[in-house]
Amino acid sequence: MTATAPGGFGLAVRLPLLVLGFASLVLGVGSGLARAGFGVPLPDPGLPAWHGALMVGGFFGTVISLERAVALGTRSAYAAPLLAGAGGLALNAVATPAPAQWLLAAAGVLLAIESSAICARQRALFTFTLALGAASWAIGNAAWLAGASFGAVAPWWIAFLVLTIAGERLELTRLLPPSPARERLFAGIVVGVLAGAALALLDGEGGRRILGIALLALAAWLGVQDIARRTAREPGLTGYIGRCLLAGYVWLAIGGALLAGPGATYGGFGWDAAVHAILLGFVFSMVFGHAPLIVPAIARTNVPYHWSFYVPLVLLHLSIAVRVSGDVAGLVLFSMSGAVLNAIAIVVFVASTLTAVVRGRRAAGEPRAQA
Repeated sequence: MTATAPGGFGLAVRLPLLVLGFASLVLGVGSGLARAGFGVPLPDPGLPAWHGALMVGGFFGTVISLERAVALGTRSAYAAPLLAGAGGLALNAVATPAPAQWLLAAAGVLLAIESSAICARQRALFTFTLALGAASWAIGNAAWLAGASFGAVAPWWIAFLVLTIAGERLELTRLLPPSPARERLFAGIVVGVLAGAALALLDGEGGRRILGIALLALAAWLGVQDIARRTAREPGLTGYIGRCLLAGYVWLAIGGALLAGPGATYGGFGWDAAVHAILLGFVFSMVFGHAPLIVPAIARTNVPYHWSFYVPLVLLHLSIAVRVSGDVAGLVLFSMSGAVLNAIAIVVFVASTLTAVVRGRRAAGEPRAQA
């Protein structure tokens, strides 16, 4: 029998949805390498144009919506990850992006509605932040559908991922509760993130600068307040997660500073450096760190800690350092090398996680085999 959340679906539904998300990840990584200048064989030669949409909507939109659906435990909540996963595939399957845009827009709206319902049931700053993150994705997708450029839409997508992570980390600060003044500061930073994303629809440079300053402030707030600064000193999985988080906050600060400074015009080297510092350095550090907790929640299988988890983590941060330094210095070869290392780090991470899942299943089966 498959494990099923109350009122929800079992593994027979959750795992195919997870596969949908990972299909977008594979296509997104391949299209990213093509954008960097490599002759990567792709199902559609136009796919590199949708690299950001594949990664943010097709992959992260599916995975975050699926995690939210599992937490809610209702069948209707699974519509959001299904639409997001289908939207990612539609970017490759059809000649025009319109069907994918509609699917991703619908997924964003559903996730925003579900997150708002959670916020209504549990009124707290962290649930409100999660709801605002989901709403940011919905707004960005709607703006893209309405014809806005990627330069105008990308800040909303950044807000979606950053606020989702910030809300989840804020929830865990209950173990190290912030003072009322620090909570107000956090709320002000969230307003700054949203203000920057909103302004970017009208004034790309002004919005980008405000967003960058807000992200820099958020990195500082999390670095001081997050319990990770204590757990990073611990051994085993606890210490691994804490180190992933602190490293991610460093990249968030770097990305925010790059966005706030001169030269981060959309499509240029400065933009590439800033966006990949945030979306790879920060967001993927969170993914690497939380995978041993998220995978068991979705797939109902244990992911035991192993020292080898550090291999993809070190590769990730090395790759971003190479890429960002290449972008900042205008060294195309460094930027391309960093892009290749980015892809390798993600592939090694997936392989490492799957290996850990196999170890967990074998360990779970050992007592029954000896009985």
